[in-house]
Amino acid sequence: MSTQEITSIKASRTRRRYNLPLTVVLALCTLTVLVPLFVTVSMAFKSGAQAVQGEAFTLPNPLSIEGFIEAWRLTDFPVSFGISVFVSAIAVAGAVLISSMAAYAIHANWERRFFKFAFFYILAAMFLPFPVLALSQIKLTGMVGLDTPLGVGILHIMFHLGFNVLLLTTFLRNMPHELEEAARIDGASTWQTFWRVIFPVLAPMSATVGIFAFLFSWNDFMMPSMIISDPSLQTLPVVNQLFQSQFSSNYHVSFASYLMALAPSILVFVFTQRWVLSGVTQGAVKS
Repeated sequence: MSTQEITSIKASRTRRRYNLPLTVVLALCTLTVLVPLFVTVSMAFKSGAQAVQGEAFTLPNPLSIEGFIEAWRLTDFPVSFGISVFVSAIAVAGAVLISSMAAYAIHANWERRFFKFAFFYILAAMFLPFPVLALSQIKLTGMVGLDTPLGVGILHIMFHLGFNVLLLTTFLRNMPHELEEAARIDGASTWQTFWRVIFPVLAPMSATVGIFAFLFSWNDFMMPSMIISDPSLQTLPVVNQLFQSQFSSNYHVSFASYLMALAPSILVFVFTQRWVLSGVTQGAVKS
């Protein structure tokens, strides 16, 4: 094969790898995320005088943390941050533990009619989002004393149980049966098999479930605002609502508060995205 033919083949492969329309679409999608983020960061570090000028795309000069100090005070940030952490921790722990147990029970007893029915019954909950059941949930949580951050954490677990069980059950179906059979031969009980064999194998997908649970719980506005009856126990997204009315002219304070609330979810996703990709990839590939 001549040098010219080799060069032609390499050029053809390069053209196939480089898809201009797709690249343009991805670039535009990236801009829809980066531009609002840039505006948020820029406005947050401006002083009050700079913020009211309405020049959102200009860099702050000089940098000011005045907005962060005021937002910290107005939102009682340590309290609302702690409540958001509490709710998210419950949602993550419950999503990982309850969903993995339910998925294993369904997977191990799939031939039994009851567990098949339970699987489809749980999946049916995916078609009943919180807004549809909001009124009944508000009344029920109030009756049993769960109109608190704890109640919100429990509801976060339950309303995402169907999706999580679907992911984990699909993952378990691709798992080699020899792993479970070897544990049984060694005399392990069902409980021991789950904790020593199944749960470690589920780690990639459990990480994916936990990350999704955290991101949803941390950013959720509707459920805490409707369930929690005590205004002093509200989560960060709900507390930030005050900047849309009473303090709407303090743009630098508003954006500083939004940035403080947004930062944890961004950091979690940036440092854990490889586990998300790993879990989704392993769940989609037949072992």
